[in-house]
Amino acid sequence: MEQLEPGVRLVRANNPSPMTYTGTNTYLLGRHHIAVIDPGPNDTAHLEAILAAVPEGAKITHILVTHAHLDHSPLARVLAKQTGAPVYAMGDSRTGRSAIMEQLAASGLMGGGEGVDPGFIPDEVLQDGTILESPDWQIEAIHTPGHFGNHMSFALQGIVFTGDHVMGWASSLVSPPDGDLTQFMASCAVLKARPARVFYAGHGDPITDPQARLDWLIAHRKTREAQIIEALRPTPATTAILTKAIYTDVDPRLLPAAERNVLAHLIDLTQRGIAAPQGALSADVPFALQKP
Repeated sequence: MEQLEPGVRLVRANNPSPMTYTGTNTYLLGRHHIAVIDPGPNDTAHLEAILAAVPEGAKITHILVTHAHLDHSPLARVLAKQTGAPVYAMGDSRTGRSAIMEQLAASGLMGGGEGVDPGFIPDEVLQDGTILESPDWQIEAIHTPGHFGNHMSFALQGIVFTGDHVMGWASSLVSPPDGDLTQFMASCAVLKARPARVFYAGHGDPITDPQARLDWLIAHRKTREAQIIEALRPTPATTAILTKAIYTDVDPRLLPAAERNVLAHLIDLTQRGIAAPQGALSADVPFALQKP
């Protein structure tokens, strides 16, 4: 357990990987009435670590989940049974998907990367702007889809817990149909419009200059978009071909995730009329630039 600041503790799950970095960050808020953000994977040792981090005489009253990925949400139900605290989230793993992503999911496109928690169902459904309160704290839920349709960030007195939407160690994975780059960029704008002194992310260290990190993240996505457009100029290309042409210095273990990010960009470019699939929209179809 690490004390980040008064009333904010961190317990990191022992699930390091190329997708989770040093492990999933579970946050405990409050001194007497404890809110747990992102209980993490279904791991007994991590459950015991969370319970051990609760101060003597305090109790867990709320369990908040940023999104339904296997490294964030499965332990929520186990922790709820142990403590009696309800689980709060925007909805199940399909909540928040855009129409085009629902279409792709119906056509058989599966997500990639971190893995979806298909059985996740909260006890209490949050809306964008919902305020949760206890004698210790007041938390605002902010819908920040993009990495995942049901992704929520949580704001508390100059702090924003950003889940996997903004991280300091890497750009967030956007893997259709659960990830949506059009939504992702809109959510970046939402967070940029909010004053915050620190972001606590789902993985990695605190982000102490939130505005600079958002600027970098937006610029990174725009640079990647420009690379994809340039690679499409000579001839139509598939997601796989574009990924190999653009991601020339990435860890080979991360190439599947990179390919999902390229697909997310191509779908976004399609929605904006800049590119178009040469056939039914799918992960394997070639894309071509549209004539201006």
